Amino acid sequence: MHQPAIPPASAPTPHADSALPRLYVPDEVAAVLGCSAWWVKDRARRRLIPFTRVGRAYRFTGEHLAEIIRMHEARPLAPQQHRAAASASKPPTPQPSPPSAPPAARLRARPPRRARQGQFETAA
Repeated sequence: MHQPAIPPASAPTPHADSALPRLYVPDEVAAVLGCSAWWVKDRARRRLIPFTRVGRAYRFTGEHLAEIIRMHEARPLAPQQHRAAASASKPPTPQPSPPSAPPAARLRARPPRRARQGQFETAA
């Protein structure tokens, strides 16, 4: 009987021709974004930015990095939006309260919980 040939361990696998994405660590992503690695890990932990999880570590591809940049991109307002934003930012005119409103109850502070001085004396 003929046994199938087993490729040596150093031989490339059939899917090795496809390029695997490079995975970046949070420190590298933070350096590109100009923020701290803590910010990157915190946002990934709260699932606010895309990431790949390898074991317990956060890893990021180039596509993830590009998407993070797009997510936090700010675009200039169109002229119509600019006028609407300016009118919305005006403070509202204060309305006088109706005269029939009952007066608000006055709040009183609670006495402190700590013991009064001299109540518990220690032997020195």
